[in-house]
Amino acid sequence: QVQLVESGGGLVQPGGSLRLSCVASGSRGSLYVMGWYRQVPGKERELVATMASGGSRRYAEFVKERFTISRENGANMVYLQMTRLTPEDTAVYYCYALNGLDFWGQGTQVTVSS
Repeated sequence: QVQLVESGGGLVQPGGSLRLSCVASGSRGSLYVMGWYRQVPGKERELVATMASGGSRRYAEFVKERFTISRENGANMVYLQMTRLTPEDTAVYYCYALNGLDFWGQGTQVTVSS
């Protein structure tokens, strides 16, 4: 059973930056895909970015080159560097992993506000 734990969320002013981290445990070897989704109340969870163990990345259109996803395959860690944050980025950000099954973290709150 894969367990995912996020860290790095918090309150940031518009235009600021945050770096989210996620560590996975319980997996033998590198997870096939790791990434990030986000959700705001009343809306469906949406893709932010994912990265396969081979290095291919997928970004949501709204990221617009503001966010960068990276991984440490050997440590089964994934990061999301977020820059030029706007209030519309306020959400709970969930770590995601795919390894035959879908796995989710508990989420970390990101609030962008002045």
